[in-house]
Amino acid sequence: MSKDIDMAVATAAKAFDVESVRADFPVLQRRLQDKRLIYLDSAASAQKPQAVIDAEMDCYRRYYANVHRGLHTLSQECTREFEAARSKAKEFINAPDSREIIFVRGTTEAINLVASSFLAPRLEPGDEILITHLEHHSNIVPWQLLEQRCGAKLRVVPINDQGEIELDSVAELMNERTKLVSVSHVSNTLGTVNPVSDIVTMAKGRGIPVLVDGAQAAPHMPIDVQQLEADFYAFSGHKVYGPTGIGVLYGRYDLLAQMQPYQGGGDMIKRVSFGGTEFAEPPARFEAGTPNIAGAIGLGAAIDYLNSFDRRQVAEHEEALLEYAVERIAQIEGVSLIGKPDKRAGAISFVMAGPHPNDVAMLLDEQGIAVRAGHHCTQPLMERYGVPATVRASVGLYNGYEDIDQLVVGLGKISRMFANIQ
Repeated sequence: MSKDIDMAVATAAKAFDVESVRADFPVLQRRLQDKRLIYLDSAASAQKPQAVIDAEMDCYRRYYANVHRGLHTLSQECTREFEAARSKAKEFINAPDSREIIFVRGTTEAINLVASSFLAPRLEPGDEILITHLEHHSNIVPWQLLEQRCGAKLRVVPINDQGEIELDSVAELMNERTKLVSVSHVSNTLGTVNPVSDIVTMAKGRGIPVLVDGAQAAPHMPIDVQQLEADFYAFSGHKVYGPTGIGVLYGRYDLLAQMQPYQGGGDMIKRVSFGGTEFAEPPARFEAGTPNIAGAIGLGAAIDYLNSFDRRQVAEHEEALLEYAVERIAQIEGVSLIGKPDKRAGAISFVMAGPHPNDVAMLLDEQGIAVRAGHHCTQPLMERYGVPATVRASVGLYNGYEDIDQLVVGLGKISRMFANIQ
C-alpha cells in the first residue's frame, strides 16, 4: 500500500466514526455465515437507519390517514408531515420552491414523467435526445420509446477507456435538433462522477434543457440544483437510506406549469366535469391518486438523518474508502478493474480471471460479504468494455476500511481457489 493511501486511511478513519454509524442500522447487526455482515451493495439500495424505520412505523401507528382531503385530525396531521417531507427534499437539493418538488416512485418514474409530459409534446420527427454511454437503462429506454412514438433520434456521447465522458463529443453532438440532454450525475456501475456542470453550461448556451439523473449522486455528495442550473433533477429515496417506492423529481416551476399531467386521477385537479377537466397547479398536477404517504415521511426522516452528518466529511470518507479499495483490489492476482475515472463516487466494478461475476458474488456471500454481480442495468456499457457482467462493490456511510479489507481477503481466497482448479 502506498504511503499516501496509508495516511489517507488513518486520517479518514480518525475523522469519521463508522462503528457509531453502523449502530444506527439494525440489519447491520446481523451475522451471515456466522460472520459480521459486510454490505457493499448500496448502489442497488442502501440500508435503513432506525430513525427511518421508526418514522414510517410512527405514521402507521399514530396518525395515518389520506392526505390533502380530510378535515379530521389524522388527515391534517398526516398532511403536515407529508408536506414537511417535501420541504425537507427542497432543502436537501437547494431547490428554490417546494412547488418544484414532485414525489414519484423513484428516479425511473421521474425520467418517464419528463419524457411523457415535458418532451413528447415538443418532439417532431428527426428531433434528437442526447445521452451518454454511461447511462442506466432507465435513462435509455424511455427515450427509445419516444423514438418509436415520435420519430425522434437518440444520440449517444462516447466514453474513453477510463470510463469518462468525452466532453468534446458532447459539444459536437449538440445541434439545433437537440431537444433534451439527459445525463447521470454519477455512474451506477463505474462510479464515474460526470462533469454535469460543464454539460449544463454547454446545453444552456444553445437553449437545450437538461435532465440530471441524480440517483447515485444524492447519497454521496451535497446537491445544489440552483448552482447546477439543470432544468430537471431526479433521485430515489431508497438510495439515500430512505424507503423504496418514493423519490423526487425537481423541475423548474415555469417548465412544470407548462406541462400536461403524467397521469389522471384524484387530487391532481381543480375541477372535473364531463365536459372537461381543469388541472391543479404543480406539484399536485403530477401526483395523481393516493401517494406513498409513509414513504414520503420516511424519506423526510432519511434526509434528516443524512443532514445530521457533515455531508462533505461523509463524501471525503467515502472517496478515501474507494481510493483504498481500488489500490487494494488491483493488487489481487487475476482481478481487473473496469474503468479508472479520475473522479469516482459510490462504486467500483471489476472482473476476475476464471470465475463468472455471479460465482464471485455467491462465494463472497458465503463469507458474509454482499456485493452485486451482473450488468447493473447498463448493458450497453458492458458491451463497451467487452464483458457480459462485472462484480460491483458499492459503499455507504456505514462502510469502513475493515469492510474493504475483508472484501480483499475474500477475493484473494477466490483467486487462489480458481488458480488451483486451473
